[in-house]
Amino acid sequence: MSRKHVAFIADSLDNAHLFQQVLSGLDVDVTPGSSVQIAKLLANPSDFDLIIVEADEAMATVANVEQMLSGESGANMLVIVRQQDLTGFRLPVQVKSDFVVHGASADECTARISQLLWPGNESSVSDFITVDNMSINLATYQVKVGDEPLDFTYLEYALLAFLVTHPNRTYSRDALLRRVWGFDYYGGSRTVDVHVRRIRAKLGPELAQRLETVRGVGYLWSI
Repeated sequence: MSRKHVAFIADSLDNAHLFQQVLSGLDVDVTPGSSVQIAKLLANPSDFDLIIVEADEAMATVANVEQMLSGESGANMLVIVRQQDLTGFRLPVQVKSDFVVHGASADECTARISQLLWPGNESSVSDFITVDNMSINLATYQVKVGDEPLDFTYLEYALLAFLVTHPNRTYSRDALLRRVWGFDYYGGSRTVDVHVRRIRAKLGPELAQRLETVRGVGYLWSI
């Protein structure tokens, strides 16, 4: 998948936290901003492949962005809309667009972003990582050991994929929270320990040995 450029426009912290987590796991560069920065942020809309915008109650922000993209920018649009505003909501018609409801899961947001950025793309060789009998498909977020798919949550997958793609390097719990959960995550660092235990249990004893604990520091994936 080719690297893309995404503009993220939102005023609420919860959407900022969720999409920071989602976008950090994709092959994209992100330019964030608030609704009052739209004109400056989208001064050259052709610089972007996708605009993610949080809808306000009157849908004025969405209409504004749609108008900016209606020329030859080529950018697509993903709208974040609140459940209570769905009745009066219409998708932008002048650009290719989709929407997610405020509070949607990270998996759903990832899927919708991927469809807008890489429609119909098949996985390439570079999307696959193989370690012993484990394979990770970075395009579909699937992990298999042998021919058996493993049932990882999104964050379990994201943590494993991050460590495997940065092997032989130790990361502290705080660093992993920033890189996987997002820089504004407010939970305790022991959350990482819980997810590591779950990942090891699902990988099985042989592969689990590669996810090493570095006492007093954090974790690394050894190859």
